[in-house]
Amino acid sequence: MSVNRTDPFKDVFHTMTSFTVTRQIAIDAGHRVMTHGSKCRHLHGHRYTIEATCQADHLQTDGEQSDMVLDFGFLKDVMMAEIDVPCDHGFLAHVGDTELLAMFCPESAAASVWQDDIRRKVERDGFCLTSDTRMATKLYVLDANPTAEQLSRHWYRRLKPVVAARSGGQARLLEIVVWETPLCRAAYRES
Repeated sequence: MSVNRTDPFKDVFHTMTSFTVTRQIAIDAGHRVMTHGSKCRHLHGHRYTIEATCQADHLQTDGEQSDMVLDFGFLKDVMMAEIDVPCDHGFLAHVGDTELLAMFCPESAAASVWQDDIRRKVERDGFCLTSDTRMATKLYVLDANPTAEQLSRHWYRRLKPVVAARSGGQARLLEIVVWETPLCRAAYRES
């Protein structure tokens, strides 16, 4: 007597397909990891490389993005608007890093009032971008420590709805990878 040991899911897995596209940009930004037990607690900077990967089960069938997951130019435009413009040549800070924020507070402002305003914006939007700082430095304040892991999640959440809208719901943001150095990277994706 022979027993049929075929995998009932075999045909399902063989017919599933998807396409991905990936775009990179690079920014220069300073940060500090206030809770770090070693040198990263000090002010320093990185040449970050950020990769956004989008996925679709099938290619667009018509319009300007015909035969594409998502146009590379559009993906670049979104990454520039959401990552480069607010963060490049700026400083990335955690909203809870009050000592650091005090260094950026304009001399004409009361530190507690200025920081409370930033805190309210971070609570509302998940971030606050300002150049109303002591030396007019671009400051991007997050609701998390600006580690590569947290930045990958933050930027994923900023890009995800824009990618979905631009592709008419066909493409989805699969992953954001943040290279902090040429040898060290962190990635974020949602299930």
